[in-house]
Amino acid sequence: MGLKQEDLLLNNSSNWNVDEMPIDKQKLAAPIKSAVDKFQLLPEFLKVRGLVKQHLDSFNYFVNTGIKKIVRANERIASDVDPSIYLRFKDVRIGEPSMTIDGISEKINPHTCRLSDMTYAAPILVNIEYIQGSHGQKTRLEKNDLVIGRMPIMLRSCCCVLFGKDEAELARLGECPLDPGGYFIIKGAEKVILIQEQLSKNRIIIDADKKGNINASVTSSSEATKSKTVIQMEKDKIYLLLNQFVKKIPIMVVMKAMGMESDQEVVQMVGRDPRYGALLLPSIEECSGVGIYTQEQALEYLETKVKRAMYAAPASQKEGRALPILRDVFLANVPVRCNNFRPKCLYVAVMMRRMMEAILNKDAMDDKDYVGNKRLELSGQLISLLFEDLFKTTISEVKKLIDHALSKPSRSSALDPSQFLRSRETITVGLERTLSTGNFDIKRFRMHRKGMTQVLARLSFIGTLGYMTKISPQFEKSRKVSGPRALQPSQWGMLCPCDTPEGEACGLVKNLALMTHVTTDEDEGPLISLCYCLGVEDLELLSGEELHTPNSFLVILNGLILGKHRRPQHFAQAMRKLRRAGKVGEFVSVFVNEKQRCVYIASDGGRVCRPLVIADKGISRIKEHHMKELLDGVRTFDDFLHDGLIEYLDVNEENNALIALYEKEATPETTHIEIEPFTILGVCAGLIPYPHHNQSPRNTYQCAMGKQAMGNIAYNQLCRMDTLLYLLVYPQRPLLTTRTIELVGYDKLGAGQNATVAVMSYSGYDIEDAIVMNKSSLDRGFGRCIVMKRYSAVNQKYETGASDRILRPQRTGPGSERMQFFV
Repeated sequence: MGLKQEDLLLNNSSNWNVDEMPIDKQKLAAPIKSAVDKFQLLPEFLKVRGLVKQHLDSFNYFVNTGIKKIVRANERIASDVDPSIYLRFKDVRIGEPSMTIDGISEKINPHTCRLSDMTYAAPILVNIEYIQGSHGQKTRLEKNDLVIGRMPIMLRSCCCVLFGKDEAELARLGECPLDPGGYFIIKGAEKVILIQEQLSKNRIIIDADKKGNINASVTSSSEATKSKTVIQMEKDKIYLLLNQFVKKIPIMVVMKAMGMESDQEVVQMVGRDPRYGALLLPSIEECSGVGIYTQEQALEYLETKVKRAMYAAPASQKEGRALPILRDVFLANVPVRCNNFRPKCLYVAVMMRRMMEAILNKDAMDDKDYVGNKRLELSGQLISLLFEDLFKTTISEVKKLIDHALSKPSRSSALDPSQFLRSRETITVGLERTLSTGNFDIKRFRMHRKGMTQVLARLSFIGTLGYMTKISPQFEKSRKVSGPRALQPSQWGMLCPCDTPEGEACGLVKNLALMTHVTTDEDEGPLISLCYCLGVEDLELLSGEELHTPNSFLVILNGLILGKHRRPQHFAQAMRKLRRAGKVGEFVSVFVNEKQRCVYIASDGGRVCRPLVIADKGISRIKEHHMKELLDGVRTFDDFLHDGLIEYLDVNEENNALIALYEKEATPETTHIEIEPFTILGVCAGLIPYPHHNQSPRNTYQCAMGKQAMGNIAYNQLCRMDTLLYLLVYPQRPLLTTRTIELVGYDKLGAGQNATVAVMSYSGYDIEDAIVMNKSSLDRGFGRCIVMKRYSAVNQKYETGASDRILRPQRTGPGSERMQFFV
């Protein structure tokens, strides 16, 4: 016919002349340019990111970078008895997954470990140099590839045997090509470390406590220390709450102890507005009331308030205990170089100003449930913490043994410090036990959490995928609070709005959406120098007066104040241009907060972000020829990123963007367009056809039930030795599939069957919530299933040399009647 749909619509309306039409009718009549079908970007995205890739990325980061940083920070073991005898770690790496039998190392693959109840782990190899010898003669020796422990390996990570293998090779190793990986095999059981939700580290959070006092708190985390600093306003006076001090310390005493002796400068730092000065006055009066005017007096006062057990300074140390606490523990994320406390004082001033803004205007309070204030801890970060604790414990054990050996008066042979390191099993046992039980008890970092790992549910393929995207909440589920359970607007596109359990965990346990990516840490150094090149004025060069001048914004990178900028929007645009050109990491986010007059730059790990199409004045940058190149295999998803057609936005930066769902809805103000709107749903909710036609709770119920559907679990299901397997004999593909089903490969491993339903009349025999089934369809195999159970037997060897053998029962002969059950 050659008629378009729009023409048909027009012909059906009425015989109006276009000029006579009302304005809005004219808009309707204008032919819409056909939108570019961007669907093909989804499978490309899932190849490089998404679903389980964040687990793999985070573990790979730990194995390649994180473990090296930890060992570098604690590289030297020196003896206290004889300081010239030491052991130094030069390098560390993870070997290939293997097991040692009778002193011989054999390579292993994951399927062997599943079947024989072993841990899939690889040796941790270190290169060391050490001093060997006794009092008279000492020699410096080196040893390479010394094993200090065994690291459980995540399946499909860069250390795994399965990494980069194609389908044929995976089949040869006994693996299912559709299995996502991202879990560990500990003593034969598949264990997954759940994604942990936490409040942001190194960020100022303003909230109120139970008494209604306004708090500014920072949970600091640096490579050396982890601490929590709280500044609180109580009865008009401002106090510092820190674990190392016996009681609350007046904030002005702390400022004076850090060398800020002038009250006027503190007032200037907080801001010249008389309202801030009035709020600060009681604290200044309190400080002078105690008779503290100089740094020495303040430090003397703090000495009396330090907890005795908390910080025992060496006798030789002249500076006392208060100064090291202020330098290393108080706001540990702000570094102090050459005892210059000025950056710390400025940070405290910013905290006080934010707190005072919240007192004067309740809207300035932070929402703890806002997704931008949260970080998701992935398996790499959690194993990194665990390894750091075990490594430090091992070092202290080795040091004790070296000191003990050196303190013996008579020694026949020269001391070899490496022998103590070789015999340690602390790291191996600690990692295996923690991953097996799921109880992370790390006293060093005050971390006591239970149920961090769970056995990977293999009831159905989709249940397994759902487990990999599940997010464990930060506090217990028994609390009856509505705030954290409510559906946050900031979850849009990042966390699935439907997929949450019913009952007490409702709204607390969440799942990632389909196109969410969780970031891993990036190096801050180049970003800091870039910011200074783009016109950020260094904090060191600013006076207190200049800190809050009306025409400038503070620039904050990962919670650390770099300085200020006079043209924040211009600066943010420059950063975004560099990111789109691929000069800066693709996950770096730039967020201009007009209310707080700050530009926040973030490159830390654990932020949720997702890709969006960039639009120039409402026109999408992706054209038909780009998509054609993608379909032809000329382009990849990363090419779209590097060419500045697509970019990743995190929750905070979305606040600076105007995002259209479809190209036709874009206006000239639109900055981004969604790739596919259905990707706001997660894996399980994506199985529901037409979810937007359902009442909202129905989608939530289906997410819980979809994981229980019986079907196939993997291609290698008949070679597996699971405790319990439920398999459907004749699984079918659904008559109506969704695009998500095809994306995650669920159509290849179906679950459930298409039932032909007869609906009985209204007046007939109504049975509510029950099914009357057709006997002949059951006879033909409708809903038929196999249940497989594992039985294990032990072959015992006896002293006489005889041993048990497992044989097939005999069909004839004595006892055959009893044995027939076991055939």
